[in-house]
Amino acid sequence: MFQHIMAPVDLGHLSKLTRALAITAEEAKHHGARVTFVAATTPSPSPVAHNPEEFGRKLGGFVADFAAQHGITAAAHPIISHDPVTDIDDVLLKAIDEIGADLVIMASHKPGLADYFWPSNGGKIASHTGASIMLVRDA
Repeated sequence: MFQHIMAPVDLGHLSKLTRALAITAEEAKHHGARVTFVAATTPSPSPVAHNPEEFGRKLGGFVADFAAQHGITAAAHPIISHDPVTDIDDVLLKAIDEIGADLVIMASHKPGLADYFWPSNGGKIASHTGASIMLVRDA
């Protein structure tokens, strides 16, 4: 049914993505789909990496370990953005088209008061792409 899953990740907060990552692996196996892990960084040093090249290596290392651990086919897609926090929705929408994903599996917070004023990343992405979107909340 699905052939290419996109999984946005934040390398600085992988511990908060445990459930979404587990579901990504399960869905990839179930559908025989490949997974592309997408992550954004700045061109300047960040808490995760000193530069975009190091960031790409760290994302690639994470993807290789994850793919080997779960027996799936996976690739890394690092993105450079001047302000990933502000640009993340647009960056992810562009990545969906660039890689040709037909399913996006992403972690999401439980809705709160702020969601009445600012749409969630997943909600905005779902309303602006033809790909299916699966939002995974913490248990």
